Amino acid sequence: MSVREINPKETTRASAFELWMKAPNPMVTFFKTFDVTPLINKSKTTGMKFNMLLDYCIGKAASTIKEFYILPVGDKLMKYDKIAVNTIVKNRENEVSSCDIAYTDDLEQFNTDYLQNTKQVHDACSNHDLSEQYMVIGTSAIVETEIDGAVGMYSGIFNNPFMIWGRYRIDGDKALLPVSFQFHHTQMDGAHAGKFLRNLEEEISRF
Repeated sequence: MSVREINPKETTRASAFELWMKAPNPMVTFFKTFDVTPLINKSKTTGMKFNMLLDYCIGKAASTIKEFYILPVGDKLMKYDKIAVNTIVKNRENEVSSCDIAYTDDLEQFNTDYLQNTKQVHDACSNHDLSEQYMVIGTSAIVETEIDGAVGMYSGIFNNPFMIWGRYRIDGDKALLPVSFQFHHTQMDGAHAGKFLRNLEEEISRF
């Protein structure tokens, strides 16, 4: 079973569930700037897409943090066995569609899945959705411009963690990318989010 309801009182998120589930806006947003030069170099030497490499690093950074495997859905707390990373695709009608890519530690397999799934979404102009079986980390790349940060809209329907970035900017010999990370306070605390961002920085640097 890849997803199941759990009793919040039997988890480390019990007090957070009581505090934040009915809060008017339980979302928190962090901002951090990453040096993505290693990803650019990897993209140039392998032909792999920059966005795919960043999505892979996001999945890997989250995969070792247990809070990423739970999520408030409606008024319930759900536990997942697997995570996925979502990317927004400009389809053949020049509109946007949503595409989930299951995270795997195997970069070659993740790349293959990314290319296949995004092509399918582009051609069919329909979403590829894994949200019922995976805890999905949302992402949105605003490639038309540089941005300093963004705060996502809280709808009360989608509580998933979400990352937004624009174009990277060149600063000397570095390529800097400001990223915003939004998360539901029931799912994690600031310390967990900080650990994730630190993990992400380390994963990027490994390339």
